[in-house]
Amino acid sequence: MRGIGVAALLAGLLAGTTTASGAAAQARPDEKAFYDLYREMVETNTVVNVGSCTQAAEQVAARLKRAGYADADVTLFSTPEHPKDGGVVAVLRGSDAALKPMLLLGHLDVVEAKRADWQRDPFKLVEEGGFYYARGAVDDKAMAAIWADAMVRFRQQNYRPKRTIKLALTCGEETTFAFNGAQWLAQHRPELIAAEFALNEGGGGRLDAQGKRQLLAVQVGEKAAQNFTLLATNPGGHSSTPVPENAIYELADAIKAVQNYEFPVRFTDTTRAYFTATARRVGGEQAAAITRLLANPQDRAADAIVSRDKVMHSTLRTTCVTTLLSAGHAENALPQRATANVNCRIFPGETVDGTLAKLRELAGSKVTVTANQPIRPTAVPPTLDPKIIGPMEALAKKHFPGVPLLPTMSTGATDGVFLEAIGIPVYGVPGTFLEPDFNGVHGLDERIRVESLYAARDYLYDLAKTYAG
Repeated sequence: MRGIGVAALLAGLLAGTTTASGAAAQARPDEKAFYDLYREMVETNTVVNVGSCTQAAEQVAARLKRAGYADADVTLFSTPEHPKDGGVVAVLRGSDAALKPMLLLGHLDVVEAKRADWQRDPFKLVEEGGFYYARGAVDDKAMAAIWADAMVRFRQQNYRPKRTIKLALTCGEETTFAFNGAQWLAQHRPELIAAEFALNEGGGGRLDAQGKRQLLAVQVGEKAAQNFTLLATNPGGHSSTPVPENAIYELADAIKAVQNYEFPVRFTDTTRAYFTATARRVGGEQAAAITRLLANPQDRAADAIVSRDKVMHSTLRTTCVTTLLSAGHAENALPQRATANVNCRIFPGETVDGTLAKLRELAGSKVTVTANQPIRPTAVPPTLDPKIIGPMEALAKKHFPGVPLLPTMSTGATDGVFLEAIGIPVYGVPGTFLEPDFNGVHGLDERIRVESLYAARDYLYDLAKTYAG
């Protein structure tokens, strides 16, 4: 998961708490089988250019075939240029051809973790103090293991869904310049993943510091991440005879222009629902400002109040921020070249080209602005479809009584953008509750509560089965 948008959104809300409950981990035989699959996934190093997603995909495929899937229903894929970045697609065929398939999506790759930095071996699953610790314990091997386990259980139980269920576990989500399996499938084998909708990471839930459940979230839409380069050039010369035309100064002026610009407030159906729910919870001046902004997105005074919260500020608009600088070639020479990387998170419905045009306008004629490769698709926000949201809410009442479910837009990014580009709406499912500090995802000592993992497994299994009929 390339961002922590949903977790951060949840962190900004106030809600009543419900004490977490559930059966002890591994109390049932099927839970023991799941643990074995989860542990194998976690302990298979899938850091891009270090480990092997292909190995992890092959392990999942072997489990699916042992459960009874035919060779024709399990597809392993990779390319000659990226032999270790492979993935797997599996199909459980439904009985009703009139129903379009559904897709369970997850990614196998994880962010790098250095043993010297961790208290525990990041590629060994350690249970300690009610938590599982390991790189990928949450992102995204918890969901990948839950989806693979569900497919195994469906076959073992001779379950015949009405709707065909597909599983796609891919590589490359965590690394910008890596081979991306979800993108490759969308561009080269779209028939393998064709579906009416997909269920993905990006949603979840929030616990308080005592482990009590506060909120559930379903991600409905996300921003697109895109980097741009600002470049100023100059013939340079000796620093003892400076001139007004200076590449660093010109770049600095452009950077300040970007810093001082606020992209306009935008709403999707999802963010409108999110802010409406937020106003009900927070009260006071902030609630009044949110209400005014919902009525008039151009109300600058209301925007200023709401945007004091950095997450709400980002949820309202496209954002661009300078993240890298490089300039000059010698301490006693006028700079010939100065560059800056500007990282933008583009609001759904806006485009890379439109953002590029605005950055060029801000930078002025002395600084060139280009969009960096790769250029990811702009997110297409799915609708708040009652056929999708309804079952999530109904099952949440059963599994997590008293915990509200909130639609959110991620300010980060997932592989959902590649599927949405070919017409498959993608929803980040709720169910996996995380700590207030986001469980160390992408950082040190990544972890998940044991109870949370098994509760998510039960919820998501029932959810997939409900959609499949």
